[in-house]
Amino acid sequence: MAAQPESTRRAHEDGARCVDAKIAYLVSDCGVNRRFVAAGVEINTGRYQPFEVKVRDARPFQDGIRLETHGFQLFRMPSRVTDFMDRSAVDSGYAEEVAQGVRSATGASRVVPMAWMVRTSGDLTKFERRTVGYSHQGGVQPPAAEAHVDFAPAQAHRLAQNLYEKHAPGGPGYQRFICGSFWRAFSEPPQDWPLAVCDGRSLDPEEGVTNTLVIVDSLPTPEAAVAAIPGEELLPAASVFRFNPRHRWWYFPRMTREEVLLIKFYDSDRSVAWRAPHTAFQDPSFTDARVRFSIELRWVAFFEQLSRTGP
Repeated sequence: MAAQPESTRRAHEDGARCVDAKIAYLVSDCGVNRRFVAAGVEINTGRYQPFEVKVRDARPFQDGIRLETHGFQLFRMPSRVTDFMDRSAVDSGYAEEVAQGVRSATGASRVVPMAWMVRTSGDLTKFERRTVGYSHQGGVQPPAAEAHVDFAPAQAHRLAQNLYEKHAPGGPGYQRFICGSFWRAFSEPPQDWPLAVCDGRSLDPEEGVTNTLVIVDSLPTPEAAVAAIPGEELLPAASVFRFNPRHRWWYFPRMTREEVLLIKFYDSDRSVAWRAPHTAFQDPSFTDARVRFSIELRWVAFFEQLSRTGP
């Protein structure tokens, strides 16, 4: 069957049910863009402002929404984990489930799972605590409520190289890699703060401002938050975005715990959709909305070179 013309596809998509939502974008900074995270709390040094956007209901279109075309895709992938608030249960086998799911979805030959995090729109006070050596994994944090991609391009390349050398020493090397998130809502639907995901084709290639991730035991004062950090260029960093009316936002309402949203942070093959900004947003559509609990696990998928068997 012939591909649907772009103008026809967009006109069809524009007929989708839309939510009038507010999404936070970066509007100003002091020349220092950082996100500080401690147990149960997070702050940014940049100033963000909500912009009114339309978030389209992706449910009627989900069969045509693909990682390669949009930068995200919904899959049915039930988990053997019955309680995602049980850290030991998640630690014991969820990473391997993620690796298998990502290999199946992408065709990658090797998948390296990374850290996981639970996020909730509910009361976080019981998760806030003074911690020594906080590692920002396996805990409970608030939803990330600004337009962002978890890895900036330069960091993604460095991360992929380091992970491959660690997990595949002497391996054949890779010709392509994808960094992404394995995102699952596990509270009952509909969720009050679902995830909006931006069509990767609606971004300009050069969009995005680097936002350094700084993991701390307690949040700094405003003065300390913008003080110089030696070696900051080697710290993890995300990309945050300024408002662009061309951005096309989607979401999958009423996600269940059997569903998983795969989201690209970076694809080294830029001939396809290579990233998808995303953010939590408040959905006013449902009067019976429930507090959101979700779990995300980051991963890097490698498409390895064929091993040489001859001389």
